[in-house]
Amino acid sequence: MPPANFLGTVGRRPGPVRGALATGVLAAAMLAGPSPALAQKVRITNLSDVDFGTIANLQADSRRSQSICLYSNGTAGGYSVLASGSGSGSAFSLANGPNQLAYDVEWSGQSGQSSGTALSPNVALTGQTSSATHQFCNSGPPASASLIVVLRGSQLAQARQGSYSGTLTLLIAAE
Repeated sequence: MPPANFLGTVGRRPGPVRGALATGVLAAAMLAGPSPALAQKVRITNLSDVDFGTIANLQADSRRSQSICLYSNGTAGGYSVLASGSGSGSAFSLANGPNQLAYDVEWSGQSGQSSGTALSPNVALTGQTSSATHQFCNSGPPASASLIVVLRGSQLAQARQGSYSGTLTLLIAAE
């Protein structure tokens, strides 16, 4: 699965800094049932780059959301989400050399959302239910979940100028 890029710029007065970048890599888990014919499967599609553009107001949160197709053939479409970042201890953090810029990740089991349940690194959010009826969302709803990435104003205000990068990994498991 190709990585999704979270793009943006962090600015300090008098001018913006170009090129804050976080790369998100998603992994989908497939858990075997009692036999291979009964394997539980998940699939995530429609993940795309998230462009923050130039962030001029460093006091306000900068929030980007994308609607994705998350399919699970688990019981009643059930799944869990586990996220990890590339910061120390799997923290959600972007790096520019020794400089760090923390970010938050939120998840919603509904598409079109701009906020959701906050995810903690390496802690599974369980009990989610997908409305997707097809693994590529070709029939039924075109998207079934929202991934939200938030750069907090409190972090942006302290960020040093430069280009930041990092990795976000999501592990999706059927329940």
